[in-house]
Amino acid sequence: MPAIKVENLSKSYLVGHNAAQGERYTALRDVIARNARDLARKTRDMIHGRPIIQGDSVEEFWALKDVSFEIEQGDRVGIIGRNGAGKSTLLKILSRITEPTKGRIEINGRVASLLEVGTGFHPELSGRENILLNGAILGMSRKEVLRKFDEIVDFAEVEKFLDTPVKRYSSGMYVRLAFAVAAHLESEILIVDEVLAVGDVQFQKKCLRKMRDVTERGRSVLFVSHNMAAISSLCDKAIFLENGLIITVGSVSNVIDKYLNSGLVTAELFWKGPFEHSLIRVESAEIVLGENEGLLSHNPILVKTKIKIKKQIIGLVIGWELKNIQNETLAYSLFDDLDPISTEYSLQGCYEMIMRIPPDTLAAGDYILSLDVGIHNIKRLVPEKLISLGFRLENTAGIGRRYLSARFSIFRPDWNWSISKTTTSATL
Repeated sequence: MPAIKVENLSKSYLVGHNAAQGERYTALRDVIARNARDLARKTRDMIHGRPIIQGDSVEEFWALKDVSFEIEQGDRVGIIGRNGAGKSTLLKILSRITEPTKGRIEINGRVASLLEVGTGFHPELSGRENILLNGAILGMSRKEVLRKFDEIVDFAEVEKFLDTPVKRYSSGMYVRLAFAVAAHLESEILIVDEVLAVGDVQFQKKCLRKMRDVTERGRSVLFVSHNMAAISSLCDKAIFLENGLIITVGSVSNVIDKYLNSGLVTAELFWKGPFEHSLIRVESAEIVLGENEGLLSHNPILVKTKIKIKKQIIGLVIGWELKNIQNETLAYSLFDDLDPISTEYSLQGCYEMIMRIPPDTLAAGDYILSLDVGIHNIKRLVPEKLISLGFRLENTAGIGRRYLSARFSIFRPDWNWSISKTTTSATL
């Protein structure tokens, strides 16, 4: 018997469009005046027997459309997709926070959920009282909750503030306690949204270990995150949602590959400007390809930037940030790293800057380069991510290189090894 069975699940919302669509911001007095005019118009129409025309139009928006899947007991399932794909809507339906428009859901077991910060706890109650309240909601007796109480408090690290109303907690404290309650109380299904991003890195790691632990006891976990490393580490299956539709369901590695490949189309090898600022002008940026060759790991990667510096700038920063497709920063390089003294204050005019990434540095994969131009500790001159380049690096084996496809690492350095044979009597 599956823990969760979803059949043809759909959820729609009615989205209102104001008649004054051109107004992005509206003052309160304008809203009052417009409503008064609408009321007067409708009253006149009703008196004279004319049909009443609504001032605003309504559009039906489908957040989920015919979603079907099954989750077995003990499964760790990641739900991935871009913002607005329908992930949080799906979790809210499974958590019984909102009802579906149509479709069928079968849930076998109690559900503990941790969604956005602010849900699940009563703000006026203390941490202690909220722990007892959540246990009661799950159908647990007070004795059962108290048996888990010390574990929850130790995990959340909020012992000093246990009798303080949770409305006075920081977002990090709130999430720690909320996760500890959801993970330790006796539920068969644990649902966790991206809310874990609020916690610090060490707490996130602790949460991932705990979620892995609860599945080993037969509980099922649904985990939504934009962190593909966390999804890959925790989950054995994944669901890829896009525009309310399921794109694919399967093993976590295959689903993540499909998701990441779908996002690479937003970045190109060439950016054509110009971007104009009172202090600088960026003409173009590109990744230079060799003749008849793609981007191969045994070749250097050349990144060319054409820029005009209109006047000398103290603290000028020009650099490229390298990220993987999971949006994790891998490296950062500034134009004057090798000679900071002679170049920092002297640049003025038009320049062609070429950054060289040495061969055999990066493993095969998809990467994003983002240009950063600014004044150190003062301001950016080019908006973040405005000028970005994307590329896919293919593996090529050099002499003696073996098993490249099985080396699961970001970097592929040429580190020197020395090998010398010792006698059999050498002490190990």
